[in-house]
Amino acid sequence: MTRKLKLILPTGASAVRELRAGDTLLLSGSILTARDRAHQWLAEEKPENMHALLSEGALYHCGPIMLRQDNRWICKAAGPTSSLRQEAFMATIICEYGIRCIIGKGGMGEASAEALRQYGAVYCSAVGGAAVLYANAVESVEKVFRLEDFGMPEALWLMHIRDFPVMVSMDAQGNSLYRDVEAQSRRQYRGISKP
Repeated sequence: MTRKLKLILPTGASAVRELRAGDTLLLSGSILTARDRAHQWLAEEKPENMHALLSEGALYHCGPIMLRQDNRWICKAAGPTSSLRQEAFMATIICEYGIRCIIGKGGMGEASAEALRQYGAVYCSAVGGAAVLYANAVESVEKVFRLEDFGMPEALWLMHIRDFPVMVSMDAQGNSLYRDVEAQSRRQYRGISKP
């Protein structure tokens, strides 16, 4: 049964372990965006200042488009990017930083799924093509890290969000909507491929 829930970030492992694949969430609180270069930096260099920002928080696979206006940053677009590109780093990052929620599109691999189960975290799907919808849920941009080194889409953006819509697609019990859809598709294919 699909549930519609609100979740405030940061949050503890016990609350996250109650979530199930298929639950829809409205997230509020702080999230940090990260793409390829940021994941490598987080996994390999383990910067101390990132621990407090990510502990019991959320990491969003996103390269947002930002506009500098009146001495502050405004988020203009914040659609998800493909998460599987980060698979080599995700299990390490989940363990190292105590992240409770990964947000992106397309799902993660088995190593990440095991880290979600082991450490009490979930993977949430955001809708591709809804970059403006997600930008509208960004109340403020609090800080940016590594902008000069990484550039705008690859920098880490700390944002405060309200009612940011996602769906739990991989939960802390090992359930995966992606695995379920793949299994169902294989069954359907076998049914139609037989003469």
